[in-house]
Amino acid sequence: MAGKKLLIKHAAELVTCAGTSPKQGAAMGDIGIIPDGALLAEDGKIIWVGPTAELPALDESQWEVIDAAGQCVMPGFVDSHTHMVFGGYRAEEFFWRLGGTPYLEILERGGGILNTVQATRAASLEELKELAGRRLAGMMAMGVTTVEGKSGYGLDKETELRQLAVMSELNREQPVEIVPTFMGAHAVPPEYKGRTDEYVEYIIKEVLPAVAEQGIAEFCDVFCEQGVFSLSESRRLLEAAKSLGLKTKLHADEIVPLGGAELAAELDACSADHLLQASDAGIAALGSKHTVATLLPMTAFCLREPYARARAMIDSGAAVALATDYNPGSCFSHSIPLVAALAAIQLGMKPAEIVTALTINGAAAVNRADRVGSLEIGKQADIVILEYPSHLFLVYHAGMNIVDKVIKQGQLIWSKAINIS
Repeated sequence: MAGKKLLIKHAAELVTCAGTSPKQGAAMGDIGIIPDGALLAEDGKIIWVGPTAELPALDESQWEVIDAAGQCVMPGFVDSHTHMVFGGYRAEEFFWRLGGTPYLEILERGGGILNTVQATRAASLEELKELAGRRLAGMMAMGVTTVEGKSGYGLDKETELRQLAVMSELNREQPVEIVPTFMGAHAVPPEYKGRTDEYVEYIIKEVLPAVAEQGIAEFCDVFCEQGVFSLSESRRLLEAAKSLGLKTKLHADEIVPLGGAELAAELDACSADHLLQASDAGIAALGSKHTVATLLPMTAFCLREPYARARAMIDSGAAVALATDYNPGSCFSHSIPLVAALAAIQLGMKPAEIVTALTINGAAAVNRADRVGSLEIGKQADIVILEYPSHLFLVYHAGMNIVDKVIKQGQLIWSKAINIS
């Protein structure tokens, strides 16, 4: 799908976010702004970046030209934590939680994740694919060019593989790049109630080998949480996944400070996600490693929980990413604008840090920092063009989608003016 030749010129700001690894601590504030910036891409890859005045001599008639005067050009957003393939919805549970019913109590009575498991098991591959395809189109309109998707609503071999197969097919058939994550350890299914150890054994012996054999997941994730999967169970499962060639992630310290952040650092996991209750020791551990701290402020917003301590993480030297956690239960939203607003207003992150967290650090959280997440020579031409002249408007125009154009591998895939999607 790579576009042939693309020239973008006269960007009020061209934000590069240059790098091939996560930006940690103070480095998150360095986003490499080029005033009156320009970019050349050929066959889907960036071949030149710099000020418009320094563009190499070329015949513009041979290029697709975008004049970005008065606009900000930046890397495409990477939504590095979603649960986008699922059947059914749980609107009533949203209001149960607002009425005071704790999330773990809803899960205990067969609601929560288990409610979605029932609907997802009943859905065909075609039904799941149609639903997920519509969701991807909505993400693309908000500037997302790469998205991570998790299984975890099957909790059995057949449905977990079906969820991953949906992502595999959609990866071939539409432009947003999908990073597939196996998350069979999302909850304990009803048939294994009270037998968590046996369920972990089932995943390790029966499901993980099938996932690895089919090559349809890059990561393995686990809900490391009190009442779900313990530290020892999580470690055992992730070590088994690593032995089969999968990279690792953790849902860590979301509800109680269990030590998930420390475990993620110990295992050199690619990311530790949520971290609402991460301890000082856990934050320090993340600051000492390249494990990305992926924060999901919309989930805290929807659950009315305290927000993750982003400032402490950045000040400790951690690499922070931001993602939506789009799912049918605790966060039924894929709004990048709301993520950005909450990051500034509630997490205390600076505008440049937010851009880093949504681009190069998001890319690092899904092991893509070598090819997406920044605008520099050799990277994929995955680009977002904003309606406004500065990255500051991502937060300033609070909660509004200010994306004007979305480009994937040098090809225009969405435009507000013509809505080509």
